[in-house]
Amino acid sequence: MAVVGLLIAGGSGNRMHQDIPKQFITVNERPVIVYTLEAFEEHPEIDAIAVVCIEGWEQVLWAYAKQFNISKLKYVVPGGLNGQDSIRNGVYELEKHFATEDLVLIHDAIRPMVSAEIISDNIRVARKYGNAITVIPCAEAMMQTEDGVISTGSYPRDNLKRTQTPQAFRIGDICDLHRRALKAGITNSVASCTLKIEMGEQVFFSRGSEKNVKLTTVEDIDIFKALLVAKRSDWLKD
Repeated sequence: MAVVGLLIAGGSGNRMHQDIPKQFITVNERPVIVYTLEAFEEHPEIDAIAVVCIEGWEQVLWAYAKQFNISKLKYVVPGGLNGQDSIRNGVYELEKHFATEDLVLIHDAIRPMVSAEIISDNIRVARKYGNAITVIPCAEAMMQTEDGVISTGSYPRDNLKRTQTPQAFRIGDICDLHRRALKAGITNSVASCTLKIEMGEQVFFSRGSEKNVKLTTVEDIDIFKALLVAKRSDWLKD
């Protein structure tokens, strides 16, 4: 059973207020997407990498892959109109090259701190159950609101999980899911896990981490830089 990492890098990152897409922002002399690529490149169970890339940046991506020795990058696919569209483009391309039982790990290119342990557990759960959604516990009190201003109720946090990526599926299953979703008129689900739920199917959890941050705002970049410093300190100790 082959395992493919599918990085979703089709977004423009308007909330960063930068001139370039957030996945290509340079942090400590490395583009964000390179950190993410390296995590999958260095994982022994990942056989190949594909990237859904924002239009106009495909050659930049290939150049970075060459510069930073990302030898597992095999496919670069055009992004879509939204996240669901981009993921569909990616899995449809993989369907041409891999068996239906092979696994795809769909991952945000802007989650560069994904660890080998997170990837391994995602693969383990997906092999056992057919899919795996990376999650972490909900530590905060969760308040219900109708207008975003006041609340008169709360939701038990023990019944909630915060989803991350990677989210793993059999390639045949996720392609079939996208085809059925289109027929059902579902075109803008926010994530693969929500698409599964909207289509009446169940998902299984694998272990995430608070460090597996998604770089959405400028503040997230600051957190990422701090995590890199902490990681470097750990290397020096070893």
